[in-house]
Amino acid sequence: MERSSGIICHITSLPGKYGIGTLGKEAFEFVDFLIQTKQKLWQILPLGPTGFGDSPYQCFSAYAGNPLLISLDELLKSDWLSATDFVELPNFDPKRIDFGKVIDFKIPLLRKAFERFNEIAQNIDKVKFRNFCKRNEFWLNDFSLFMALKAHFDGKPWVEWELGIRLREKDAINYYTNELIYDIDFQKFIQFIFFKQWLEVKAYANNNGVKIIGDIPIYIAADSADAWTNSDLFFFSHDRKPIEVAGVPPDYFSETGQLWGNPIFNWDKLRDTQFKWWIDRINANLILYNIIRIDHFRGFEAYWSVPFGEATAVNGHWVKAPGTELYQTIRQKLGNIDIIAEDLGVITPEVEELRDSFGLPGMKVLQFGNYSSGTDEYVPHNFPINCVVYTGTHDNDTTVSWYNSLAENDKNAVKVYFETEGTHIHWTLLRAAWASVAYIAIAPLQDVLGLGGESRMNMPGAASGNWGWRFEEGDLCKVLEEGKLLKYTELYGRV
Repeated sequence: MERSSGIICHITSLPGKYGIGTLGKEAFEFVDFLIQTKQKLWQILPLGPTGFGDSPYQCFSAYAGNPLLISLDELLKSDWLSATDFVELPNFDPKRIDFGKVIDFKIPLLRKAFERFNEIAQNIDKVKFRNFCKRNEFWLNDFSLFMALKAHFDGKPWVEWELGIRLREKDAINYYTNELIYDIDFQKFIQFIFFKQWLEVKAYANNNGVKIIGDIPIYIAADSADAWTNSDLFFFSHDRKPIEVAGVPPDYFSETGQLWGNPIFNWDKLRDTQFKWWIDRINANLILYNIIRIDHFRGFEAYWSVPFGEATAVNGHWVKAPGTELYQTIRQKLGNIDIIAEDLGVITPEVEELRDSFGLPGMKVLQFGNYSSGTDEYVPHNFPINCVVYTGTHDNDTTVSWYNSLAENDKNAVKVYFETEGTHIHWTLLRAAWASVAYIAIAPLQDVLGLGGESRMNMPGAASGNWGWRFEEGDLCKVLEEGKLLKYTELYGRV
């Protein structure tokens, strides 16, 4: 890790005329903004296809890309879509994503592109498609069948499919692979286009000195190709119903904890395979990202297991996990890769020992600081060098809204510590993050723009209404004109 700084902004939050941020010109323009402000890092959320609640942390696959992020304009350039396909463009909100409207508009156009690809694509493109399918068949075949089956069964979770295919019986697999061959190939085409477009964005960023930080959620979604394909690696009953599910106990974010509902790993089975599933997953993500942030890192030391059927996470219990063995195996198989440990929440000395024994930087969030205490670990003068400091994360309120909602004594403590009157508090915290000794300093784009709570990305524990924020054309120009982001980046040696 080198001294550097960057911005959190998920692809979905980019501007554009199709209702959601994509991998088109706006993604390249955002990289240009990072270059102009001398940022070295672009942190994004998981890129997978989202399911219930539109959460990028509840994806249908740990490997696949989200088709909603595909740039339609790039398909237009390839003649796999035509201008007449865009005659009736919906009236999209430029500030907020309506995921349902985007899906209804975009998926039919992707099907049209697939049809035209089959009809008119040059032979070289078809060879590239076949090569992509061959390289990725270890996950792509099962994922594509899974998505085709979901459509066939009217979107029902796989645990509600008919028994034969739910249990992946050979005859059922063969039958549906033949029966749904067109839809399976369509899913493969979507992934081919997604990976092509994302890797072009990533290459542009990397070639201009910007690295991508990508998130790997520790858990997979219950309704995912991974759970269906690898059910023996999780705690399911004989008919594939979950026995225990994941969550976190009551904490800063929620007094009843968070009941995520993800399947719990059977670590004994994973150990028997030398953690092959995890090695394959991380190896695949190293193609997508330069640096990996492991979300909920503490789950590798011990995890909160909740009996299936509970209404909240309160009645869970801690279970030990083989984190040391796993990370030793990762080092042996993949070498010394760049990993950031998301070590927020209930952290014990054992979790810290696991993190530090492998030299992994943890996270410090300025909004968590107790500024009336000189010994608090989230106060900048106590930071270790080997950490990543954030003004806030995608799970936090914006800095402006956070400050405005503080109790008066807490607000006064912030004013005293930072020697501020509280005006432009987002720049005060960003400057403190950039000035700190932490190797890496990162701020959400909302904090760079000084936005209020209406621009919050996620409210942990809320089942809906999240992940919809977008910035608008011209917002970045204001940051460039103000010049503070570039000034602080240069002033505190993060260029």
